[in-house]
This record gives sequence, C-alpha cells and structure tokens, in this order.
Amino acid sequence: GAMSVDSIADLSDTTSKLLEALQLSHPHELDPRRRLDKKKMLSLNPITWQVPRIVDRCCQHIEAHGLQTVGIFRVGSSKKRVQQLREEFDRGLDVFLDEHQSVHDVAALLKEFLRDMPDPLIPRELYAAFLGAAAMEGPAQLSTLQLLLFLLPPCHSDTLLRLLRFLGEVARHAESSRGPDGRQIPGNKMTVSNLATIFGPNILQKEKPGEKDAGAMNFEDSGAVILVLQRLIEHYQTLFMVSPETQGDILRRLFQTDPDVIDHLLRRK
Repeated sequence: GAMSVDSIADLSDTTSKLLEALQLSHPHELDPRRRLDKKKMLSLNPITWQVPRIVDRCCQHIEAHGLQTVGIFRVGSSKKRVQQLREEFDRGLDVFLDEHQSVHDVAALLKEFLRDMPDPLIPRELYAAFLGAAAMEGPAQLSTLQLLLFLLPPCHSDTLLRLLRFLGEVARHAESSRGPDGRQIPGNKMTVSNLATIFGPNILQKEKPGEKDAGAMNFEDSGAVILVLQRLIEHYQTLFMVSPETQGDILRRLFQTDPDVIDHLLRRK
C-alpha cells in the first residue's frame, strides 16, 4: 500500500539489515505539528515512511471529521459502503475520503483492515512477549515494550506509530469541553481504555481468525491485550523515541564493524 523504496536495492543484505536496526524515527518525526513544507527524510531507515495508504487515509479522515463523533468505532456502519471502499483500495485506486463519507463507515474500514491483515500489526511470534509485559509495572514494563517495538519490521513499526498517534488524538477528545465562545463541544466518549478494548484484539492476535480455539485464546488473554495496548497509546511518544545515548552506542558499534553503513547515513543527511 503506497510504499516507496529509496536506494535499498544498492545495499547488501547485511547492510540493509543493519540499517533496519536503526528503523525508529527521529524525534522530530513524532511531532505532527512540524511544518508541512519540510520534506527532509529524518528517519535513519533506508525505506521511506511505510504506512499503507488505507490506514493513513482513514486516520486523516477521522481526525478531520470525526473527533467529536460520539461512539466512534462502536456505532454500526453500512456494510455495503464499507465493502465498496475496501474494494476501491484493493484495486489500488487513489481513494479520496471527504466530508461526504460517513465517519462510521471509515472507522469500520480501518478496523477491518487491521483485523484481516495476513500477519497482524504486532506479529504473532511476538504475541507472548508483548503479553508478558502486561505482568510488569512501571519503568520495567515500558523498557520491555520499547525493546519489543525495536523488533518490529519497519512497515509494522511505522504503521503502529501512525495508528497509536491517531488513537491518542481520539482519546484526547473523549470528554466534553467548551469552545472559545463558551459553547459546549461534545466528547466522543472513546477513552484510552475503550479504544484499547476495541483495537487490542485486532492488533494482538495469537491465532489467525477462524483457526481452532482462536476466539477462546483471545478471550483468555483479553485483559492483558487491553492493558498492553493502553500502555502503547499512553506512552507511544516515549516508546518510539531512541535516546541519544542508544543512537550513539549503535553508531560507535557500526563504525567499528560496518563503516560503509555510517557513510550511507551521512550521505543521506
């Protein structure tokens, strides 16, 4: 879904894997308020921002038109319209979502896409490790989650960051507020806990949908799944930021073992 590749074909397998180890984004990329006219590639990952078009378009639409929609992700949608949008994206069309599309249809489309991915956003081989973090507390839990995020493939990492940033924005509009003119702005009622309950089973899946005992296993672990996704939503900015100390340590090691990688990164800057 709309992925661009930047000169990775010129790199050896070893070099590309080393560069993927540096996949997490530069801190400035986490700030959605950064100037839109800046086109610099700040990520150390040799492949550009890898978020499927359908995910980004759905998030953008709801951010623009649905943040005050009460019960977003819980109210029913039109199956016919959702299927039509899904087919248009599947055909590779440049689908334009505007204010005429139902927010509930777009929300359902986003949930369906995440649910039906061949491999979930958090790969199944990491399912048990992520759930193990639910039994931890405080800094140890966050450190463990960050190390596990380091293991995600670049496309999964970028897409998860986009989704978590979006869910954090939805949660910030959960409560009613008052505008500058004193008029009440309704909240969408979707707290972090509510969002984690809805999206957790779509992102963390132990078995493929339809496989034997898939529903029972998910139900058994549902509390841990919800807790893990809550922590990811609440702390995504910290979890997806590589500290200067860690970056420096990686660069020093690469300078000793793979100086060509350092040259490549410097050229990109």
